[in-house]
Amino acid sequence: MEFPHVSHALGVVHPICLERGANAEVWDEQGQRYIDFIAGIGVLNLGHGHPRVLAAIQAQLSKLTHSAFNALPHRGYLDLAQALDEFVPVSYPLSCMLTNSGAEATENALKLARAHTGRTAVIAFDDAFHGRTLAALNLGGKVAPYKQRLGSLPGPVHHLPFPGPDSGVDAATALAALERLFAVEVDAEEVAAIIVEPVQGDGGFRRLCPEFARQLQARCQALGILLIFDEIQSGFGRTGARFAFSQLEVEPDLLLLGKSMAAGLPLAAVAGRETVMNALPRGGLGGTYSGNALACAAALAVIAEMSDANLARWSQAIESRVLAHHREWQASGRYPMVGALTGIGAMRGIMLEDTPNASGAEHLSALLAAARARGLLLMPSGRKRNVLRLLPPLTSEPEILDEGLARLGEALATLRA
Repeated sequence: MEFPHVSHALGVVHPICLERGANAEVWDEQGQRYIDFIAGIGVLNLGHGHPRVLAAIQAQLSKLTHSAFNALPHRGYLDLAQALDEFVPVSYPLSCMLTNSGAEATENALKLARAHTGRTAVIAFDDAFHGRTLAALNLGGKVAPYKQRLGSLPGPVHHLPFPGPDSGVDAATALAALERLFAVEVDAEEVAAIIVEPVQGDGGFRRLCPEFARQLQARCQALGILLIFDEIQSGFGRTGARFAFSQLEVEPDLLLLGKSMAAGLPLAAVAGRETVMNALPRGGLGGTYSGNALACAAALAVIAEMSDANLARWSQAIESRVLAHHREWQASGRYPMVGALTGIGAMRGIMLEDTPNASGAEHLSALLAAARARGLLLMPSGRKRNVLRLLPPLTSEPEILDEGLARLGEALATLRA
């Protein structure tokens, strides 16, 4: 769909225009109701218009809407930095820089990694996604459409196969690829950082192998390489924990945060060890809008709402329903295109397989349209765009979740095997 005065380079998944939302439901300009399993592509873990977040924003609105922190600090930024130190489960004192977006967090992490190590090379993974700005884009593990017509991108960047139960790549294979990289393409002493998503987002909700994560951390520590975890999509409760890296029993040197951090207001962060975060000279980090007062107020409300008990309860409610429907769809034999379930907790993907009449990508494209016609909004992912990613708000009402999954089953029934 194309909109007047908007660049045609912006790809739009659903040809509708939203007017309002309430938790897991949205309405378009014609008053049509939809169940939202996209949630701003993982931004709205607390749903549309969460009361606690709205109250925090409204209270802040009457006091201060913005101050550029690097010119005039404000209390919201300082309180959020302290709250993140308490909320992020690492063993060291956390230092942070707030940014406007995940891509901006990625860019600043690269600056810090270079400054701290004196090195320039970075290692990323196949099917990764770390943002759309030029340096972040080169970390991505897929060309089309993100890297097309752009020429050379900032580097050097090298890629490894992503190991895990959803990718078909084991830890030994990925570690062997890492050693080959050091022997053939780049000296380990030139590598500043290795960046990886504990659960890939755009790559199809694929989990990182825990054994590989542990060995990767040990290798990085031995070689003086920083380990960066990108939790922009998997963080803030999506996997059933505050952050997915805690489920790997590994902690990063730098952590990228974003999306659901401020429940829909633009806010992200790069956070990590003080020695790394302080590697640049004073004034080397900053941004006019980063750490906006309204966004900080929203983020503080998000953190207050995301107790471990709430996260476990919300994730289990979504996970159990998705697993039950997926088992039913596969067991029925009526949906041969329904493949494996990927991901963990409430971050789940469904692979659409090739059948005689259509490829998995064609099935998913048809499924998005069929579901939308039934009042359900869905989002694709994966290198081949054949993985359906399910991102209902964690706070979705049980009856809305059931209604949405029932509509998904109805849409699947329209696909031609």
